Amino acid sequence: MNRRAALVLSLVVTLSAAACGIGSSASPSSAGRQALTVGLGYIPSVQFAPFYLADQAGYYRDAGLDVTFQNKIDPDLVTLVGQGAVDVGLADGTSLIPAVSQGIPVRYIATVYRDFPSIVFAKATSGITTAADLKGRKIGIPGRYGSSWIMLQALLGSANLKPDDVEIVEYPDFGQGAAVQQGAVDAATGFANNEPVQLELAGYPATVLHVDAIVPLPGPGLISGTATIGSKGPAIAAFVAATLRAMADIAANPDKGLDAAIVAVPDLGSARDTQKAILMATIAAWKGSASGAPALGAIDSAGWAASLDYMTTLGLVPNPVKVNDLITSDLLPK
Repeated sequence: MNRRAALVLSLVVTLSAAACGIGSSASPSSAGRQALTVGLGYIPSVQFAPFYLADQAGYYRDAGLDVTFQNKIDPDLVTLVGQGAVDVGLADGTSLIPAVSQGIPVRYIATVYRDFPSIVFAKATSGITTAADLKGRKIGIPGRYGSSWIMLQALLGSANLKPDDVEIVEYPDFGQGAAVQQGAVDAATGFANNEPVQLELAGYPATVLHVDAIVPLPGPGLISGTATIGSKGPAIAAFVAATLRAMADIAANPDKGLDAAIVAVPDLGSARDTQKAILMATIAAWKGSASGAPALGAIDSAGWAASLDYMTTLGLVPNPVKVNDLITSDLLPK
């Protein structure tokens, strides 16, 4: 499995020390532009093509911004955004909800993934076609935390199953995709635009179980701290608009995004066809599978309410919180 393609979505837990920086065109000579630090929170990959394109095409520069990307596997990203150490982050909604409940002052400001990308996948030959088929099976997962753990509990619960009804096998190095391919586990958690795509490219038809029909958990989107919004609101809004412009460009011409990603992460060029397939699946998740055609970036407040209720039943919302404490649409393009 190409580790650069992995998405790692986590709840707010211990700070990770693993970091690998990727710089933008920001430099000391960019006087007069508003400096923003943007935490992508994951290993650099084709899934960040909008950010790479907006940077390389000058969308951020033309908006008066001097953007620096901070790439690392960082479970504490939401906290850093709340502290103002990072101006904007790309984070999972299921990480933001418990964080706000614990007093971390952050808001979800734009949707990136309209479909919740965390899924359970298996080889089609496994006989797994529904959540009920997971009973007694070995399921690979990075760990009992984050969006994949929440999603797995939701899937199992829909079939009146609990984690004790399956055999959980943890892969802290995110090798659960390879484990499915090798037959070490029957199924695994992953992301719709990554592991099952690579499984099928390897010649194994995949079955994918989605959580969206059970509860509309909020997928990854842009977040910012309340103090940062107060002090840098126009710059944050300009960043959101430039990023959404790049998303629209890539949705219309995926090769444009692929080329930008390869410029930013040259190693991706060694597997262009695989990266193109991952990007196409990513674009599909941006658009979403629900009926209607909401604008890129639009926030589904009703979906957030349902997610909040569900996570409360799991005991993941220690203190009462309202939807308006979690999201704001004020920074989206009018």
